[in-house]
Order: sequence, then C-alpha cells, then structure tokens
Amino acid sequence: MSLSSSTRTPAPNARGTGRSAGGGTNRLPNSRERRPALAALAVILILLGAAGSALIALNSGNREGYVAISVKELPPGHKLVEKDLGNGDLAGATDALIKWSDRSKYIGQYTTTWLYQDQYLTPANLSADAPTPSGGAQVGVVLDAGRAPSDGLAEGDVVQVVRVPTANQDSVGPATLVSAAVVTASAGGVVADKGSTVNTLNVSILVPTGKATAVAAAAASKTLVLVKLNPATKPDVPRTNGDG
Repeated sequence: MSLSSSTRTPAPNARGTGRSAGGGTNRLPNSRERRPALAALAVILILLGAAGSALIALNSGNREGYVAISVKELPPGHKLVEKDLGNGDLAGATDALIKWSDRSKYIGQYTTTWLYQDQYLTPANLSADAPTPSGGAQVGVVLDAGRAPSDGLAEGDVVQVVRVPTANQDSVGPATLVSAAVVTASAGGVVADKGSTVNTLNVSILVPTGKATAVAAAAASKTLVLVKLNPATKPDVPRTNGDG
C-alpha cells in the first residue's frame, strides 16, 4: 500500500499571513520620516520665542517712572516731602499720573485724601493750599492799631488770641481765648504803608473748632488782640497733618 502526498505551490502573487486582504499597510513613520516634522516644529517654536522676546523688549522700552507713595499711609492735609515718595515703573495709558521727573513740582503741596503705600499719585490727590485740618476752624479777623504788632503778621506766625474788655467793661478782665493759633493768611497792616491809607490788618487764624464762636464774637465786637509768639511755639491746632 503506497501513500502519496501532494504539495501545492503557492501562487506567485499570494499575500503572506497577517496582512490585510485589502492590500493596505498599517505602520508608524520611521525615525527618518519624523525628522522633517520635528525640525519644522522647532523652527516655529524658535520664531514664537523670538517674537515674544521682541514684544517684551518693546514694552520695556516704553515704561516710565511715576510717583507712588512709599510710606504706609498719608492722611488728608499732609505736607508732601521727598521721603514720602517712591519711583514706580508703568507702561500704557498713564497720562493722569505724575511722572517721577516732575515730582519736584509737587513737593510741599498738601494731600486732599487718604493715600496708601504703592498708590500712584495724580494732581487731583494734591492741593497747593493747606486744607482746614480736622478739629480746626479758620476765623477772619480785622484789627486796628494797637491790636496786633506794628510790623504786622505773616502767614505761618503763631499768635495768642486775647479778649480785652471795652471801656465800659472795666470790671471784666482780659481772657485768653486761644493759647496758640496759626496765621493762615494776612493782608494790610495796623500801620499804613507809605502812600496808602489802609491801616487795618486782615488775618485768618486757625483755632480749635470749639473756640471759633468766641473768637468770632470778640473780633466782631473789636475786643480781640493778637499777640505774636515765638515761632517754635506748638499751635493748639497744627496747620497740617504731616511734616509741614
């Protein structure tokens, strides 16, 4: 009994096992094919970085120094001094702020509101005129000869405010209404200047609020006298809340 086996020769165009019948190929790109894509991505990233650096440099070149508060806080009525100020850099729309190069124009002015550390200053935050401080009142007084020093009074002088009796009040002694008041404005003089007939002194004085009525009444009744004190005398109401 003989056994025979037959072998079949594969067809010349037959596909190998494991490959899809449709003839498509599923494979990842090799390293050689990936290199151009990575190079292109690297170039894009370099260009983006360069553009960002150029933008930062451009913005940095447009920055300017502006005046900011360097101390913890400043109250209204504070006289501004150099040590209160710091230099802060900003870029953009900053026209309303005070430039650091212009700060000297504002030294000596008075704050109009509370200001806090790192806050940038605007001209609206300051005034050339000292505001009336809290607890104080300004009273206008007109004085004749004998009721103020003959050489007059100037802004910043410190005076004692005294009420004296009139001719029909001999039994009433003089009384000190304010121990030390600051003269905030002055015009004229109790002695007329050469070529002038004005012989009255008009002054404004800063007094405690609680004494303003008595001072005004004495001024209206012509019983008020202002006595000039040593300039180092501490006033009852400081003219400012700061260094001035």
